[in-house]
Amino acid sequence: MGIKLTKKQTQVYNYISEFIKLHGISPSYRDICAGLGLSSVSAVAEHVDNLVRIGALRKSPGTARSLEVVDFTYPETVALFREKMATASEEEIEILRKAAEIIGLDLAEEQ
Repeated sequence: MGIKLTKKQTQVYNYISEFIKLHGISPSYRDICAGLGLSSVSAVAEHVDNLVRIGALRKSPGTARSLEVVDFTYPETVALFREKMATASEEEIEILRKAAEIIGLDLAEEQ
């Protein structure tokens, strides 16, 4: 993924990702709590909030089961960055490169 996660964040991220693949919807906080053997729903909420803050997950506020796994390795994301860089100023290109590095995007041209 490119984003640096703690061991627990990785477990929560992977659990959510697998749950969505299996069930077609995101897990509830109680599902995550039970699935990972965590002691409280508030601990799950804290991990999820941190994952949202660093960009690994998205969620819709006030909506149940709205967690969405963000995967920055999709070719569409790389293509969008390259498209923006093609018409950007030098300063903007540097900003886009730094942003790509932060989210773990490989902008190298494929051979």
